[in-house]
Amino acid sequence: MDINIIKALSAPACPACEEERRPGNSFFSLLVAPARRALENNNITSLQQLSKFSEAEILEFHGIGSSSIPKLKMALKKKDFHLKANKNYEYNSLL
Repeated sequence: MDINIIKALSAPACPACEEERRPGNSFFSLLVAPARRALENNNITSLQQLSKFSEAEILEFHGIGSSSIPKLKMALKKKDFHLKANKNYEYNSLL
């Protein structure tokens, strides 16, 4: 068996498989595989669905890191969407 195609038990996904799954022109193409899987695992497949979440909520997803947020915000802005405001921000703005 070719060692290059054996997936290590500790690896979350086969690198070759992830490359095949890499999206073409969608906003997912901006993200690393763990971040893409994090959104998919939370049933987020479009910018419209993504816009229903706050930055804090997205950062709670396993696989999303702080480096993904600017990329997501940029993709949202290009389509005139934005992330939902954080609850703390909404609360503080009412004071």
